Amino acid sequence: MSVRELVVLGTAGQVPTRHRNHNGYVLLWDGEGILFDPGEGTQRQMLHAGVAAHDLNRVCVTHFHGDHSLGLAGVIQRVNLDRVPHPVTAHFPAGGEHFFERLRYSTAYHETVRLRVEPVRAPGVLAPGPPYELSAARLSHPVEAYGYRVTEPDGRRMLPERLAAHGITGPDVARLQRDGALRGVTLDEVSVRRRGQRFAFVMDTRLCDGVHELADGCDLLVIESTFLDEDTALAEEYGHLTAGQAGRVAADAGVRHLVLTHFSQRYADPAAFGEQARAAGFTGELTVARDLDRVPLPRRR
Repeated sequence: MSVRELVVLGTAGQVPTRHRNHNGYVLLWDGEGILFDPGEGTQRQMLHAGVAAHDLNRVCVTHFHGDHSLGLAGVIQRVNLDRVPHPVTAHFPAGGEHFFERLRYSTAYHETVRLRVEPVRAPGVLAPGPPYELSAARLSHPVEAYGYRVTEPDGRRMLPERLAAHGITGPDVARLQRDGALRGVTLDEVSVRRRGQRFAFVMDTRLCDGVHELADGCDLLVIESTFLDEDTALAEEYGHLTAGQAGRVAADAGVRHLVLTHFSQRYADPAAFGEQARAAGFTGELTVARDLDRVPLPRRR
């Protein structure tokens, strides 16, 4: 059975709290796993969440501030300790490649797994797929930063009543899907377009074109909301978003499910983040993330 869901490992911004671990998020997608921004404590949070090193196929780092990357050393060593049987690909801003190498070889260990190192050197497609296309867009933060987007190719949904009307059954359905036509019947006559699912991960950034590009039409958007709206000036100064800005971005982009995260330690109760996102006009499904939440992708339209 295929599973598409986000596993939240940590939701703290900069400083962990008693109730929030440093960042860490795993997107499970039909048997593949992408780990985003592993902060300190990621290994332990994976254990609590029931996510194994074997579940990981990619690691994507948005930028090299510690709360988004200091867990890399432990994760890479765990992947090797567990002898993960497939290659693991690492994406991160190319300008931070020296940070990546320092974290990768911060201590001695035995390398058993092929780690493909693919720095992000420019916005665009990183992996064309299948099973998905992974792309990156530049963000606006004091250090080089990229957000990531996962896009499933559009497909077709077959219409049983139209197939039956044309007498197409069994193996002939697969032939029609493969060839586009069968005995004078075209695929368009017996099916409709099925929009592929879309996911985006947007961390530390001010409002910029990349934020809107990543969020556009997403089924599930994970986005930082470090500050509340009354601290907009601080957000701009330090290169972050407010809850209201995140909600407005999601509303304008037609996002179906919005996940707010990366909360400053100055706020004890994150409930206000959801309230401000709603006040900014977002009416879709909303999750104010907590550590160890599991958030499924919405069902296809």
